[in-house]
Amino acid sequence: MMTANELLRALESGSLDGALAAAQTAHGSFSAPSGRAAALTRLFIESYGGDREVSLISVPGRTELGGNHTDHQRGRVLAASVDMDILAVVSPSEEPRVRLRSVGFSREDRVSLDDLTPKAEEESHSPSLIRGIARWFADHGLPVRGFDAYTQSEVPPGSGLSSSAAFEVAVGAAFRAVGGADIDNVELAKAGQYAENVFFGKPCGLLDQTACAHGGVVAMDFIDPSSPEIAGAELDLARLGYALCITLTGGHHADLTDDYAAVPAEMKAVAAEFGADALRSVDEAEFYARLGTLREKLGDRPLLRAIHFFGENARVSDLARALHGGDFDEYLRLVRESGRSSWELLQNVFSPTAPGEQGVSLALALSEKVLAGKGACRVHGGGFAGTIQAYVPLDKVAEYSAAMASVFGEGACRVLSIRAKGACVIA
Repeated sequence: MMTANELLRALESGSLDGALAAAQTAHGSFSAPSGRAAALTRLFIESYGGDREVSLISVPGRTELGGNHTDHQRGRVLAASVDMDILAVVSPSEEPRVRLRSVGFSREDRVSLDDLTPKAEEESHSPSLIRGIARWFADHGLPVRGFDAYTQSEVPPGSGLSSSAAFEVAVGAAFRAVGGADIDNVELAKAGQYAENVFFGKPCGLLDQTACAHGGVVAMDFIDPSSPEIAGAELDLARLGYALCITLTGGHHADLTDDYAAVPAEMKAVAAEFGADALRSVDEAEFYARLGTLREKLGDRPLLRAIHFFGENARVSDLARALHGGDFDEYLRLVRESGRSSWELLQNVFSPTAPGEQGVSLALALSEKVLAGKGACRVHGGGFAGTIQAYVPLDKVAEYSAAMASVFGEGACRVLSIRAKGACVIA
């Protein structure tokens, strides 16, 4: 470790530019944002002192490439880490507590490590995640040492890029760094999921945390949700002549809880008709054979969502095979197919309670017009509002970005790079 003052000098001199670039992109192809890291280090020094030994940690956000609403049915997902990340300057403390500040938030989070039980007053707030991750470390026989940290996130909230999961993995990486815990990044993901489920109060799966922690393109199979099968894949979009773009349509998620909850609930209702807890355990042929009687009992939308699951779950394997085989045209065809399935079968592009607000649908329709048969687009993440994803030919990026900006505002369209590294210590 170096002191915070030494880290600042290294960042200002440019000597860490290579390490930053190697961590934050697939190929180190851009000028490293040492200015951002230096600014964060100055904030740490102002709050906690310059003579403290520190680590500089980076954890990426993630993007879902395939497998829309399949993970909660023990299905398959294809995802990737992206170059929007959360940076953290972290220093070990002799005190049994965590103090954490974040750029853009006035309050310092303070968590005593003497008590690692859930607190009702912390539920749905960041201290619950810190306490929960510490508890996971303790329960797994790992050292739990206090630390002080300052973080800054480039992962926009509400974008489907998993800002909360990136924060959770960053906290886990901080505990690992200061305590010297011998665990890999997938274990950090499990710590984050545990904290979110038990302490934060959100019953999430393991998809987001794993994609943030792992790095690169990763195919995940959640047939055993507690221990998903994970395999890496390669996707160099720049070499293929494409950019990966997301567009934030400006929709709000606050009133969509019932819409989100209805998706797994309806899929599980179908599965229950076959004595199963998830659609992954249902035989697809038997499902179609009983379609008429299921319709009488459950109605139409649950069946359409089940049809989406069966197709999308198989499609993830096809997407991974296309990448491994170098068939990018087939990959794009499957992405388009995935997008249409979400739009028409899963029906998660707008809320039926607010039919006048269809920003995601509008963004998809505009994308298809601008792309004119090239590339691909699909709803991104949970849906109903928020973000779409598009593969845009490099010679169309300016036109595409301008078209999105004309409807959704300047800066709505963002070009992403797939990042090779997951959670890592830069210095």
